[in-house]
Amino acid sequence: MHDTPDRDALLHRLQATLDAMPPVAAMGIRIAGYADGTLRLQAPLAANVNDKGNAFGGSLASVMTLAGWALVSLRLSLAGHDAEVYVADSSIRYRAPVYGDLDATARAAPDEDWDAFLSLFDKRGRARVTVRAQIEGGAAELEGRFVALARG
Repeated sequence: MHDTPDRDALLHRLQATLDAMPPVAAMGIRIAGYADGTLRLQAPLAANVNDKGNAFGGSLASVMTLAGWALVSLRLSLAGHDAEVYVADSSIRYRAPVYGDLDATARAAPDEDWDAFLSLFDKRGRARVTVRAQIEGGAAELEGRFVALARG
């Protein structure tokens, strides 16, 4: 069994990792919470606005991708694993313009099982999981496969 830091410490460390990436810091992305298997990220519209006065599509894609990445990273850390997480592929649907701050949530896809993902990671030092992320109100949705690789 691995020693695991508490959830708040892990969220703080995850925010520090996000802040260390210049494009992410420029977007103003903040972790807004984690509960019931769902991670929330927020970013201000002012830092992500396009020429039409709404959220830039690239910012919507980025905040949803980062929400998925952060969720997988957090779940691994909560289980005591030190891993690198990458997005393998994703698809995005844009449904409506966003005229307010960006509020993204990410959770495992309905057919995914965190225990099976973590068990496979334990055995092989690598695993993949499908995550669904969305912008509040359904303005945009992402489905992405994320791959975790053991460090070292």
